[in-house]
This record gives sequence, structure tokens and C-alpha cells, in this order.
Amino acid sequence: MSRPLVVIDIVGLTPALLGEETPHLNALVQDGFMATLEGVFPAVTCTAQASMLTGLPPSGHGIVANGWYFRDLAEIWLWRQSNHLVQGEKVWDAARSVDAEFTCAKLFWWYNMYADVDWSATPRPIYPADGRKIPGIYTEPPALKQSLQEKLGPFPMFNFWGPASDIRSSAWIAQSAKEVFDAHRPGLSLVYLPHLDYNLQRLGPDDPAIREDLRQIDQVAGELIEHVRAQGAEVMVVSEYGIEQATGSVDINRILREAGFLRTQETLGWELLDPGASHAFAVADHQVAHVYLQQSSDLQTVKSLLEKTPGIERVLDAAGKKAFGIDHKRAGELVAIAEPGYWFTYYYWLDENKAPDFAPTVDIHRKPGYDPAELFLDPKLRFPKLRITRRLLQKKLGFRTLLDVIPTQADLVQGTHGRLADDPKQGPLLIGSDRNLAADAYAMTDIKQLILRSLA
Repeated sequence: MSRPLVVIDIVGLTPALLGEETPHLNALVQDGFMATLEGVFPAVTCTAQASMLTGLPPSGHGIVANGWYFRDLAEIWLWRQSNHLVQGEKVWDAARSVDAEFTCAKLFWWYNMYADVDWSATPRPIYPADGRKIPGIYTEPPALKQSLQEKLGPFPMFNFWGPASDIRSSAWIAQSAKEVFDAHRPGLSLVYLPHLDYNLQRLGPDDPAIREDLRQIDQVAGELIEHVRAQGAEVMVVSEYGIEQATGSVDINRILREAGFLRTQETLGWELLDPGASHAFAVADHQVAHVYLQQSSDLQTVKSLLEKTPGIERVLDAAGKKAFGIDHKRAGELVAIAEPGYWFTYYYWLDENKAPDFAPTVDIHRKPGYDPAELFLDPKLRFPKLRITRRLLQKKLGFRTLLDVIPTQADLVQGTHGRLADDPKQGPLLIGSDRNLAADAYAMTDIKQLILRSLA
């Protein structure tokens, strides 16, 4: 294996978004090729990345969403980090079986920790016992963290997710990729650039402001592409999904609760979802919701209830899950798919006064479902930045306090994903510098073999 390969995941990039705002990406298309990608279901980050790196659908690799219900723990967990959760042969293992000298850098792709690669880096905030959240990263080898932060400064965690998410996180990641490439020249570099994911959800794909986001990510990605190609590397740009305009939402857990299937526990005046005691509940993830049942006898009743719910297009049972390639033991007994433009909230409380204390915060681990409202500051707050300043000052003084500035208003969200794209131009893509791989279309599960072909 001679020429190194750099695979750049630009989240949310579609053929329809390429244009005058993306000259660097356009140049790569002209030098090489572009293909549409047939995505995997659900069209979410963790599932898509796992399929690209294993060549398998979710039924094979087990990443059925960005999180799921861990039945043996009776707990819902999203955004786990261990690569051991991903089943199947990974691309770096396949490459190493051909060339024992093969090396790989995995930079900010998900399921990063303990992957059998040579260099890796992933967001890993520090949570001291006093309640603070301090930006940080986890790297392998550990010395890589110090090296990157000495050269680039601290990782901009609060620009990676939350109301302040912007280009600074993707720029930092791209620069870290240059540093690792220059120092080690990995045979394969995997680089994750999330910038488009933010405003495409905040503002929607039709908002004119998206043009500036495209210019920004094109500049960041373009500089990385030019940097590594100047040193002889091949480049692939991939994306995980396209983002469509959001027109409505479905409070699926509230529907299950009102029908008597979902239970909560009241603690200190707020309600917590009690999945282990619930007959049915949903783990909401964008336009897909895994519905877990305690008793199989409830399946038809719950399925009929959800199928009658406005905003839900269909509900997959065992046969449906098999047809969609998501028939894995981690999946819900039922999987609900939203209608075009609709998405699922995780909200389960019926009285806003009983919402859990984490609801108005950025807390991706406590919330029992994905919450795109974390990209916003609560518009009901008159001076949200003043509240943030006050809360941060309280934390510095040693007080345990919540950074409670996030809304619980689903109608703020303007973009969503998770369904398979109806139009390939609105779905994921592959751009490559190696014309030997040129084709009009590929499946997302082909990416693993395309990487191996490029490395060979």
C-alpha cells in the first residue's frame, strides 16, 4: 500500500448543496468524480459511519441508531464511545490483514475509543465532582492530546455541540488532521467535519444563511484536501445523510404515556422516564424512534396506536425491520418512521412544570433521546447570555448549578433527517480524487471496499 488515503466526512453535504459556494469541493469533483450514495437506515451519524467502516447494514454491525435501550441495564444510552459496540470486521482490520505495516488515524469519527487504530482523537469532556463540564479530548496514544492542544489550543467543545456550535470545531479538527498527517503519514486518515449539521437543523436547508456555512466548510475542507494531496494522498469526501426541511414533530412518548404504556417516577418535583417499568416507550432519534415493549402481547395494540398518529408514516414490525436492514437485537420491537418533514421528540412529561432538570440544558447523556433543541438558546429568556455569564460565574465560585438556557420548543427546529432520501440529489454523496473508482452511484456499505481498493 503506497499512496495514503484521507477520508473526510462532511456531515449533511449533498449533491444539491454543491455550487458557487463550494469551489474547493467542485475542483475535487472535476479532478476526480462524484457519486450519489444509497444511504442506510436510519440515516443518522453513528449508523452511517458504522456501515461505511464495516460494509454492513445495522443488522450486521448493531448500531441501530445514535443510541438504544440497553435491556440488561434497563437504561437508555445515546452517544456511547467504545468501538467494541460496533460488530463486524472494521476497514482497518481488513487493511492490516493485507499489509501488516498499515496504519490508521481515526479523528473524531464516532465509536472512537479503543478502536484498534494507531492514532485517534475524540471529544471527551471532563466532569469534576462539583458539577462542572470542562472541554477535553481522549486520544490514543495519550501523548497525542498534549501535542495537539499545545499546537492548537484546547478543543472548542462548546463550538462542537450546543447553542454556540460553529465552524471553530470543524476547523480545529481539520487542523488536527494536518498535524497527525504531517507527523505520522497514516495509510488511512478518517476525519469528521460536522459544521453543516448545525445550521441545517437550526435554520433549515432553504435558508439563505446556509450559503455562508457552505463557504466556511468548503474553505476548511479545501485547505485540508490541498494539504494532503500536495503530499501525495488520495482523498475521499463522504457524507452520512441529507437534511430536509422540518415542518412538524411527534411527541411519541407522550402518546404512549397517555395510552397508559409509559411510566415515570416523580423525584424532587420533576418526572423521570422509567423504561424498566414501562410497557412501551420510545427512544427518539430524529425521524426514527425505536419502540421497546415489555410484553409481546402489546405489540399489535401499540403498532395500531402509532400508525394512527399524525406525523408517523409507518411502523416496522419484525418483517419490516428485516426489509430495512435493521433486524438486530438492539432494535426496538417496533420502529416508527416519521412522515417527510416530521421528527420525533423525546419529551415524555405532560406538565412543563414537571420537566426534568436536565431538559433545559445541553445533556446528551441524560436525555432518553436526541434533542436538536440543544442547538438553540431559549427565546423566552430576555437576556440568555447574561444568564450564561451568571451561571458560569456561580460555577467558578464553586456552586453546583444548571446551565438552563435550552428551550423545550420543538417548533424551533427547522431541519431534520433519519428517513432514507427520496431524491439522490438530496442524500449522501461520495467525492473521490481517484478516477479509477469513478461511478455514478454507490451504496454506503460499498465505502469499506472502496477504501480498500484505493489503499491497494
